[in-house]
Amino acid sequence: MTRDLRDPPDERSPADLLTFGVVNLDKPPGPSSHQVSGWLRDAVDGTLADRGLEASIDRAAHAGTLDPKVTGCLPVMLGDATRLAQVFLEGPKEYVAVLECHGSVPADAESIVAEFEGPIYQKPPRKSAVARRLRVRELYDLEVLEAEDRRLLLRIECESGTYVRKLCHDLGLALGTGAHMGDLRRSATSSFDDRDLHSAQEFLDALAFWVEDDDPEPLYEVVDPAERILEGIPGVSIAPSAAREVAEGAPVYAPGVIEVDDGIESGELVACYTPDGAAVCLGEFVGPADAGSGVVVDLERVLV
Repeated sequence: MTRDLRDPPDERSPADLLTFGVVNLDKPPGPSSHQVSGWLRDAVDGTLADRGLEASIDRAAHAGTLDPKVTGCLPVMLGDATRLAQVFLEGPKEYVAVLECHGSVPADAESIVAEFEGPIYQKPPRKSAVARRLRVRELYDLEVLEAEDRRLLLRIECESGTYVRKLCHDLGLALGTGAHMGDLRRSATSSFDDRDLHSAQEFLDALAFWVEDDDPEPLYEVVDPAERILEGIPGVSIAPSAAREVAEGAPVYAPGVIEVDDGIESGELVACYTPDGAAVCLGEFVGPADAGSGVVVDLERVLV
């Protein structure tokens, strides 16, 4: 039995959106990232049942853990969109942090902070779930936004896996005052940022409008098609016939390729789409783009 391909992203029903969608959530302080994604999953599953639909979701996933006290940008993937979680693993992150110094901030604080830009050594904290081995992480940009007597407000653009709490400790040593991390808010992760965040309450209200008033418009404002996660990933357009073969587990062969983004290199992660923009798979580009035969994309994740 051949699987049906998804409708174009801007033509999906509310149920299709909720089973392959993403919410750019403004995480509140208090709950863990895991708890928040679980609440959204249960709310969606209950809503689909209330609508009397056969569709359901049994999973949701968040894009990069935020500690319970930390707020901000937490994209939550719903249903089959969780297959795209790997896209967030390597993307850059941006934070706004309060550095609580244990003494008066020195006059040359900005120049001291700027010296931390570039590669730094970090060892994960004892409470971390990963092995405590020394590793290198990149600080792409580190800026002092405001300074008070014993506080610095920092904007931090960094490689995924950077421990901001440890960075704050090291900054305190360099400043000569000692310091610890105060409030922390993530302002961006990969292609998501804080310009279009939605609260959990907005999401629940949108579900309620759909169930109680048969009005899906608020849902379309809060939930994005999962293809948004793939912004920034090189793309390959493939024929619908090739997409159906991919749905059955076949790689992307050259005859099925319609168009390839410029500059893709062998071994690079790519996203494959139907001509109308529906995501089909993630895979490794083995090219070349103008090959007349053979495999062009090896499968990593089937999305249909």
